[in-house]
Amino acid sequence: MKRIAVRNLRLCTKDCLCLYVCPNGATDTENSIIDTEKCIGCGVCADACPSGAISMVPVEYPPQQKKDDAVIAAMNRVAENKAKAENVAMQIARDTDKPGLRKLMKAIARSSRLSAEDILREAGYMLPQSGNSMNMIQNLLDNPPGPGFPSDAAESILSSLECNDGGYSRKSSGTRRYKCLLCQTEFEVAEGEEPVCPMCGAKGDNLELIG
Repeated sequence: MKRIAVRNLRLCTKDCLCLYVCPNGATDTENSIIDTEKCIGCGVCADACPSGAISMVPVEYPPQQKKDDAVIAAMNRVAENKAKAENVAMQIARDTDKPGLRKLMKAIARSSRLSAEDILREAGYMLPQSGNSMNMIQNLLDNPPGPGFPSDAAESILSSLECNDGGYSRKSSGTRRYKCLLCQTEFEVAEGEEPVCPMCGAKGDNLELIG
C-alpha cells in the first residue's frame, strides 16, 4: 500500500528535523504542508519528528464499514439536534449583553458542533471519499444552507475526489430525486435504475420520490 507523509500543523513545534532528513525536500515548503508530489513515502520524516506531527497515511483509503440502518437513522437525528442546539446557543450569544453568558453560550455551541462532528463520523462520514460524504456535499451544493455557503469549495471537493465505495456519481440529465424515509437522506439516481439510499441502503416503500 502506497503511503505519503502529512503534517499536523497543530502539533508541529518547528523543530524542523524533517527538513534535514527528507531525501526529496518534500517537507521544506513555504506553507508547511508536505509536498505530496515529491514525497516518496519512505517515512524518515515521521520517524525523526520529535513532536509526532508527521504521520504516514495511505494514498487510497478502503471503503468505510457499513452501519446498521437503525443506527444511522438514530445518529442522524442526534446530529441534527446538536446542530439545532449550536444555532440556539449562538443566537443567545449574539443577543445577550452579559459577557459571562456570551462566553458560556459560545462554549456550548462549540461543544455541540464537536459532538455533531463525532456523531456524523460514526454514522458513516469518516472519509470524504465515501459515497455518504460525497452525497451530503452534493445535497448541500443543491440546497445551500445559507448565502455564505462555499459552493466553489464544495464543487472542488466533488471534482477532485473519487468515490471509493460506489455510493456516489455526479449529477446528470435524466435523473430522479428521492428522499429516504429512514435516515432522511436525499439523493438522485438515473432514470430506469433501482433507487437505493446511499447512506443506509433502504429501498422500495422506504423511499419517497421528490423530483
